[in-house]
Amino acid sequence: MKEYFSHQTAIIDDGCTIGKGTKIWHFSHIMKDSKIGMNCNIGQNVVISNDVILGNNVKVQNNVSVYTGVICEDDVFLGPSMVFTNVINPRSFISRKNEFKQTIVKKGATIGANATIVCGITIGEFAFIGAGAVVTKDIEPFSLVIGNPAKQVGWVSEYGNKLNFDNEGIAICHESKQKYLFIDNKVVKI
Repeated sequence: MKEYFSHQTAIIDDGCTIGKGTKIWHFSHIMKDSKIGMNCNIGQNVVISNDVILGNNVKVQNNVSVYTGVICEDDVFLGPSMVFTNVINPRSFISRKNEFKQTIVKKGATIGANATIVCGITIGEFAFIGAGAVVTKDIEPFSLVIGNPAKQVGWVSEYGNKLNFDNEGIAICHESKQKYLFIDNKVVKI
């Protein structure tokens, strides 16, 4: 007996692994050999391509295609209609399936609605990609990035709140009360 929910309109190909408590909604397609962790939520009209890996508690909002080569670690949020790519120079008349680039979205990262993630990069832990951003390079953990091309405009806590550092390089998340240190142009939780 399956331990996950899938709407009757969802298509799940053979060879997929889907964790306990995961929900797959209307008109979504989970393709061959993909791995989806526990307690994930796959929204409407989502495609999870072959060999994609989603960790536990990943939220994929409506109208997202997660292409081969993408790995999302635990607690990742993929906003509505955000876009991944998996080939640098696609052409309809040239097969480049052997050129797929890996994209890694680290634990707790958020990608906002309508953002585009160009393949071959890593998005750091708890980074926050603003709505509509076009990300073309690696993103540091806890970074807040916006725009096209995406530029870092600040730092965020694990809870996604903007961090304001004092003269000693210390910031406290107003919601969680967790402390963060800014050192060597990076943020670490202390």
